[in-house]
Amino acid sequence: MLSFFKNHPFAVEAYFESSLVLTFAVPKEQLQNLIPECLHLDTFQDKWAFVAVAMVQTKDLRPKGFPKFMGNDFFLIGYRVFVRYTNNAGKSLRGLYILKSETDKKKMAFMGNIFTHYNYTTTDIKQFENKNLKEISSINSKFKITIDKTEEEISLPKHSPFTDWKEARRFAGPLPFTFTYNNETKEVLIIEGVRQNWVANPVKVIDYNFDFLKSLKLENPVLANAFIIKNIPYYWKKGKIEQWK
Repeated sequence: MLSFFKNHPFAVEAYFESSLVLTFAVPKEQLQNLIPECLHLDTFQDKWAFVAVAMVQTKDLRPKGFPKFMGNDFFLIGYRVFVRYTNNAGKSLRGLYILKSETDKKKMAFMGNIFTHYNYTTTDIKQFENKNLKEISSINSKFKITIDKTEEEISLPKHSPFTDWKEARRFAGPLPFTFTYNNETKEVLIIEGVRQNWVANPVKVIDYNFDFLKSLKLENPVLANAFIIKNIPYYWKKGKIEQWK
């Protein structure tokens, strides 16, 4: 019964006030052991694989169709790998595999751990903003990012493997699907996200540090792109389970 509840048993909707996503490129061999056997890395030039950090200010999260006053507002930090999954119909699906999820609200962590497999933990979040800069940080999670709000003509990060922003947007997220795998039952849980008016705008990153990325012991991850998205209605469909092999 507990596993049923954790498998996204109903659709959920929310409003994204903002979503800041930094995507890091590493040689694909470094990420292979972080994903389950049913998934494949979504690669670029058959060389680079990607791990992303998403920082999302979410409003009115609730079961789809419920009134807004029943929703919850929270901040989410998600660490995920870009992957592909071939479903039972033979179709290749692009999506995300979650490595770690954090939120600033204990209620969200409690409910999230009942209805998902994302293993939420709570952390502190501090946000600072002025005319020129925006800073998001956490003492407990040991991360900090500073972005430039004034830059008009933004160049790709210095060592990005992409040649332009159009190419970089393919790996900016959000990808349509999120996958969870039960190694014992060989079942894949597929959650499809649906969004409207998703326009990813490049941002200039002045400085960043993520302790969790360091814990993965990746060798010289390269900041490949950074985008911000604002004011987006979003919902997740009820989870779908497939038997893998």
